[in-house]
Amino acid sequence: MKWKARQVFWVGVYFVMVFAPLLILLLAPRPAGRTFWRELSVALGFAGLALMGLQFIPTARLPFLSEVFPLDTLYVFHHRLSIAAFLLALAHPLILFVHNPYTLKLLNVLTAPWWARAAVSATVALILLVLTSVKRLSVKLSYEAWRTLHDVLALAVVGFTLYHIFQVNYYTAAPVQRWLWAAMGVLWGLMMVYIRLIKPWQLLRHPYEVVALTPERGKTWSLSLKPVGHAGRRFRAGQVAWLSVGHSPFRIEEHPFSYASSDMRPETVGFAIKELGDFTSTVGSLKPGTKVYIDGPYGTFNLDDHPDRNYVFIAGGIGSAPVMSMLRTLADRGDKRHLQFFYGNPSYETIIFREELDSLQQQLNLDVIHVLETPPEGWDGETGYITKAVLERHLLPEFQHCTYFICGPLPMIESVEHALMQLSVSRDTMHELNREQEFKMPRKYIYSENYKMA
Repeated sequence: MKWKARQVFWVGVYFVMVFAPLLILLLAPRPAGRTFWRELSVALGFAGLALMGLQFIPTARLPFLSEVFPLDTLYVFHHRLSIAAFLLALAHPLILFVHNPYTLKLLNVLTAPWWARAAVSATVALILLVLTSVKRLSVKLSYEAWRTLHDVLALAVVGFTLYHIFQVNYYTAAPVQRWLWAAMGVLWGLMMVYIRLIKPWQLLRHPYEVVALTPERGKTWSLSLKPVGHAGRRFRAGQVAWLSVGHSPFRIEEHPFSYASSDMRPETVGFAIKELGDFTSTVGSLKPGTKVYIDGPYGTFNLDDHPDRNYVFIAGGIGSAPVMSMLRTLADRGDKRHLQFFYGNPSYETIIFREELDSLQQQLNLDVIHVLETPPEGWDGETGYITKAVLERHLLPEFQHCTYFICGPLPMIESVEHALMQLSVSRDTMHELNREQEFKMPRKYIYSENYKMA
């Protein structure tokens, strides 16, 4: 309950900041002779700007927020509110143009006053920001290039818009409104300073280095790291981190991966990395001693939150990485509860950690149910996808009272959750592991797109 209360508190703080300009607009003295549509336009513009500026917060990976909200929740929150901010901001000039077509002349940047030019510049930057985000993969824009462009455009939108509202100087003539927008601008600037300067500087002081790189099945590598000159940072099984490999953390190039090692062995940390393109296709060439900087851990999952429940793990392909972290941790603890792992893969030869999973079944009270898209000749296990029928055949009798951890590509997660809900499993017992990695990874799923139809 305390955790839920903290969530409600921070959501409340966020929306107070969003609506504060509107509250002041309603309560403070207003300029005379303004029509309803003009007032509505200004209100929507204020709300849009507040939402846009505050988008720096969910993506900054602030420790006090990432301990309360799962990162995938923060990223989904960011994406959806960004769309809302875009629509609100666009509604501001459109209402003005419809209500008073004379204002269309302000679009001529050669003759318009500077406050209007700033508004046009902010709108163009906003449209480019949205288009490059939505079309990033189709135009083959690398993640690093997109992120740099995203930051530049976001700063341009906020900067030009703040200049616009201060130069128009209708509602900002009220001291309270002026000070609020000044404080918001400072806050947004500090967020960018934290993301681009303070956090990289903190990471630079706590480097790690590669101590081992082990090939696994399915074009996957196990990367083992040890801290250099410091004690390292503890993590919990099921959490995620961003890695800057072989270069300074000030460089805009980092990659999200789930921890794959046991959280009972803090002297080294491990990640499982599948060759999917970009950086991951070169991971096999890393040499021992290569410097790595770890921004993490992040994630709210904790194995100790459910001490009296059996666990069911469901994963596809490299989605097994956080599951392996949990299984390795439970093995080191000597855990005796009943565990099940439904593991989907394209073929028998691509089952990552296949031999270790066989060994873990001897150490733990663990049942591994392999589900193969293309099984070998003579295979008597499950085939196809992890469907409702597959789950029904193998789930424990008390399956409705188990805790579920699900990790994999989005189609698989959605299909599995739908199947579990058809079996009357409560949505509250399901935990999605690290869905925020979907945006960073190439849009070719680890597991088949056919899951959408399974």
